[in-house]
Amino acid sequence: MTDDKDVLRDVWFGRIPTCFTLYQDEITEREAEPYYLLLPRVSYLTLVTDKVKKHFQKAMRQEDVSEIWFEYEGTPLKWHYPIGLLFDLLASSSALPWNITVHFKSFPEKDLLHCPSKDAVEAHFMSCMKEADALKHKSQVINEMQKKDHKQLWMGLQNDRFDQFWAINRKLMEYPPEENGFRYIPFRIYQTTTERPFIQKLFRPVAADGQLHTLGDLLKEVCPSAVTPEDGEKKNQVMIHGIEPMLETPLQWLSEHLSYPDNFLHISIVPQPTD
Repeated sequence: MTDDKDVLRDVWFGRIPTCFTLYQDEITEREAEPYYLLLPRVSYLTLVTDKVKKHFQKAMRQEDVSEIWFEYEGTPLKWHYPIGLLFDLLASSSALPWNITVHFKSFPEKDLLHCPSKDAVEAHFMSCMKEADALKHKSQVINEMQKKDHKQLWMGLQNDRFDQFWAINRKLMEYPPEENGFRYIPFRIYQTTTERPFIQKLFRPVAADGQLHTLGDLLKEVCPSAVTPEDGEKKNQVMIHGIEPMLETPLQWLSEHLSYPDNFLHISIVPQPTD
């Protein structure tokens, strides 16, 4: 893995200033003030909102509290998507802080999975990591790890410990020197303009002639509508972690440095904002 540790650190410590407000129809015993929080991009809503839950529950009667869920401008927020992905996909062109509405009733069964505990988040996270390693190394690296290594990855994410997480995760980012990259790149491409949750296909980081595939190559093959024609006007932004990487960037480098902790590149295709 090339040594761009500062990039890894910048990605890990990315934060989104957020204002949580209780939905106006929730029954409260006293006024519930908004709650402000810097949300870590690489984490999950249900992992980092204990304080939000406690804050609003103080203003409510216990019998009016059921499972908490979050919504932005009418869209329920999927807890199993990383926070940075949710923001890039739904709110990247809006002003900060990100305004999220908090609900305790009328859980949207059709749109969201239930999250009974942090164990559900851990199970989802580890399942994604295993899928990513199946693509990268035929599962050899993750399967050779001990249970305590898997736990260290999870605890590193849960407790926001960069060094603890990367001490193990770096093994998942290595590959034999003769191969120039992973077997396949774990990626998912998301668009708000389609019903399909995301695009995911097998895609190699290195072409048959030995050339490194780029982000542009990936988009041309699996999501051509996202690419601006040479003589055309730019209609979309291609975002990872809130930035627009150059389309010439090698996919292998992006996978090593801009993957989320679950080892996937989560790529958002959003309409170009009209100023």
